[in-house]
Amino acid sequence: MRPVSYNIKKKPLEADISMVDMPEGHQGQGFFATTLDNVIGLARKNSLWPLPFATSCCGIEFMATMGATYDIARFGSERVGFSPRQCDLLMVMGTIAKKMGPVVKQVYLQMAEPRWVIAVGACASSGGIFDTYSVLQGIDQVVPVDVYVPGCPPRPEAILDGLMRIQDLVGKESLRRRNSEQYKALLESYGIQ
Repeated sequence: MRPVSYNIKKKPLEADISMVDMPEGHQGQGFFATTLDNVIGLARKNSLWPLPFATSCCGIEFMATMGATYDIARFGSERVGFSPRQCDLLMVMGTIAKKMGPVVKQVYLQMAEPRWVIAVGACASSGGIFDTYSVLQGIDQVVPVDVYVPGCPPRPEAILDGLMRIQDLVGKESLRRRNSEQYKALLESYGIQ
């Protein structure tokens, strides 16, 4: 038998591959100057560590988002953690029973500041089709939510879009926002000190 050979043509790097957008600043020959807020925002938005809290079919879609086809690692979120103390993005996916509400809140409280929350799917956002006494009608009843991803279940593209919306929020967030009176009032409205 003769060995089979394949003629594989490698494509040169395309010109449309884009790098991360530079923050606003002053640029010159051999230097770039910007504010500390912009540098920290750029670092934070491209190194989010998600904590998946998946209970239903939305978790399966998240697994597809982690796969090679959609590759959430392109957005700096490949390090999925299951310890709240090491993560800064809580992704709640699926139906949350009222008995699980305090658990979601405890996981949120164990996360270090700054922390962000995505409600993935109709059940996490609004209770979905389960308008019953035992299902929490949206996780925003127990923790503040930054981005809602609609769908039942949402496609992996929608989850990636929600992640990009969080990245936009994180990149533009001031370092002083978490110490503002408005933010403290928001946390107090959820019973969080």
